[in-house]
Amino acid sequence: MTEHTYEVAVRWTGDRGVGTTGYRDYGRDHVISAVGKADVLGSADPVFRGDRDRWNPEELLLASLTQCHMMSYLYAATKRGFTVVAYEDAATATLDVHADATGEVTGVVLRPVVTIREAARVDDAVAAHADANALCFIARSVAFPVHHEPEIRVLGAEAPTDAAD
Repeated sequence: MTEHTYEVAVRWTGDRGVGTTGYRDYGRDHVISAVGKADVLGSADPVFRGDRDRWNPEELLLASLTQCHMMSYLYAATKRGFTVVAYEDAATATLDVHADATGEVTGVVLRPVVTIREAARVDDAVAAHADANALCFIARSVAFPVHHEPEIRVLGAEAPTDAAD
């Protein structure tokens, strides 16, 4: 086993001069940073009094899952021996908030649209999503289901192939 460590810093920038004297008295703005990388401007979801122009934690969690699945999928494609020429995803996450203000993400649906070169490898391209899910560190770390509704396209062909798990 190899262990890797990751470091980020979060700095709250939402003090309006009175700190957290009341729920409506402070901003949710913050900056996420890591050495050598551009800052990410974060806030809360607008429903929680955040800034809609900044990334919120729920979006960042979803982005992490989609990135991880994509990177794992591209690796799985090389192992299975087919060629991916395009990949995009329009994923969604569901957050349930309870009356006591607790809550959790209850599920994610990834909707990758993958274009491959070899028409004879569509079945492998579909199966590689299960490989990617097993390989994805983030998906293996979350406490909710990550579902996949992939669409496989073949370069130069017209009809896509849909598959879901």
